[in-house]
Formats: sequence, structure tokens, C-alpha cells
Amino acid sequence: MLDDNPTPKRQISPKKSSDDQGLEGLIRPQKLAEFIGQERLKSNLSILIEAAQVRGEALDHVLFHGPPGLGKTTLAHVVGNEMNVNVRITAGPAVERAGDLAAILTNLRAGDILFIDEVHRLGRAVEEILYPAMEDFVLDIIVGKGPGAKNVRLKLPHFTVIGATTRLAMLTSPLRARFGASYRMDFYEQPAMETIVTRGAGILGVSIEDEGAAEIARRARGTPRVALRLLRRVRDYAQVRAEGDITWETAMAALDLLEIDNLGLDDLDRRVLSAIIEKFGGGPVGLDTIGASISEESDTIMDVVEPYLLQLGFLERTARGRIATPHAFEHMGIPMDPNRGANQPTLFGDNNSE
Repeated sequence: MLDDNPTPKRQISPKKSSDDQGLEGLIRPQKLAEFIGQERLKSNLSILIEAAQVRGEALDHVLFHGPPGLGKTTLAHVVGNEMNVNVRITAGPAVERAGDLAAILTNLRAGDILFIDEVHRLGRAVEEILYPAMEDFVLDIIVGKGPGAKNVRLKLPHFTVIGATTRLAMLTSPLRARFGASYRMDFYEQPAMETIVTRGAGILGVSIEDEGAAEIARRARGTPRVALRLLRRVRDYAQVRAEGDITWETAMAALDLLEIDNLGLDDLDRRVLSAIIEKFGGGPVGLDTIGASISEESDTIMDVVEPYLLQLGFLERTARGRIATPHAFEHMGIPMDPNRGANQPTLFGDNNSE
């Protein structure tokens, strides 16, 4: 995924940084059979690909959605390899004008894939150009201005749009309806994460024990990008303080030094939980209020912190706001007030639950 900030402040940030590209590129699978994890998605995707190949048609438009760092861009490349076609890559924020998209579309060949990262951030004018292109494979261009303006319709080769988004709710209904297949990518299971870490260590040329790989995988929040970044940091620690080998003890020491706990929570995660529990009695409390109380953007909390805390069962979303669960109290080592749940004071009047 593209990111305006090339260097994440958090080691467990699922957003891509400039130094992630090298190892991700080396470890990136080329075929669907090499892709680790996401078994149900792979099964559905393989049927979609094989059916298109049997009919000799371009693949139907596909939408991947889910938290960042799970491999949406990688899957787009895999699909391109499986279909033996070219993959053109762009991002929603990069396509600022309708003319930018028109230039991209007119350079596509039959069967090509146009991968649009952050597709929910496409402008309305750009979307209006994309609708007929996806549905009817035509490009409507207005030539001239005023009374003499003419509408010119250009035919496009049959191509495939693969969209990726971390905010499915922000995708407009007309655009979402034009994707024939929509797949959610979930956090990875522990065995898949261990395989990814072990494979990454092999590419880096680092000796790693199974227990060391398991510990890195356990703290990587079910996210391959985070696992590979933590692997590099543990490798650095091992080379400086542990003779280069990644053992369980080495991984534990390195990750503890990074202040990443046994469930993969870092300082920001703990500050969010601490704010909800200690400042607002466990909730419910609005997202904007949480952000203001810890001086963080509410979008950062929603996109980066919340998905994993929800996956762990530490948070609940309600119409009135976020609520910390008993599991969160236990993990934070804070006794749970049996009388919690009363209305809590907020910094602002609203308890935004979105």
C-alpha cells in the first residue's frame, strides 16, 4: 500500500515504508500456490481465474478489502502472473484528474490488469470516467467547450480492474457494484505467519530456530509486513548481541527492547486501551474523544489500532462508542469496576462510533 509517510513511527505499523520494499519484493510469491495463508480466498480466486481462462475472457473486476499489510498488492501481481497479463499499478490519490485515468485506460491491452490501491480515495470526476470503462469498456471524452462541445466514445479492450481498500464503507455504492468479485483479507493464523518468517529469514541468510520464528510471528499482529519488519529488527539485535543466530531468547530480548508485548501490542495500542479503561471507565467513549485524549488522529486509531484490538476481542464497537472488554482489563492488569457502563464524560459532545 502506498503511504505518505515513508518511515512508519511504529515497528508494528502495517503501512508500507521505504525499507520494506526490498524484502517484500524478494519474498513475494509469483503463483497462487506459493501464496501463504488466506486459504478460503485463494480457493475462490483460483475458481475465478480458471473459469476466465477456460472461457478465454478477461478476469472479472475484483475488489480486495481488509486491514493494510495483508498482501492485497501481492495478490494483484499473483493474479496477473496466473492470467499471464501485464499489471499496471496506480493509487486513488495519484489519479487526480479524469484525464489521468483516461491516459492510463487508453494504454491498456486486452486482458491487462489495472490495480488501483486505496480505490476508495478516487475523486468523483474520476469515478464517473471509470464506471462506463468497467461496465461497457468504453471511454467517454468531451472534446471542446461550450455549445460546440462533442462527446466522443472510444472503445477499450476488455481489461480487469483490481481494487484494494482498507475502508470498504468509504467506497461509493456505484463503484462497489461494478466489482464482480469482492474478497475480504483477514489477519493470518500463527502457522502461516511462522512460515512467512522462516522463509524471510532464509532469504536474508539468517539462521533462525523454530522457536525464534514462532515468537516473532506471535508478536506480528497476524500481518506479514509487520512480521518481516520485526524479523529485520531481530536480525540486527542478533548480529550485535547474539552472534547472529535468532533463538527464542534472542527474539524475546529484541522484541522486549522494542516494547512489543507477547500479543504484539505496542505503546500506542496500550495508550488507547489505557485511555478507554482509566480515563473513561471502560467506555463507551467516542473515537474522536479517544484520539484527543492521547493526542493521536482518530483515523490512525480506526485504521491501524482498532482492527487488531477487535480481532483480539479487546474492544467492542457500539452505537454509543468503543467499549473495553474484560480481556482488555486483564491484559492491562487493571481491575475491572463492576459498576462500569454509566455515562462517561467526553471531551466533545459527540460519542462518534464510526
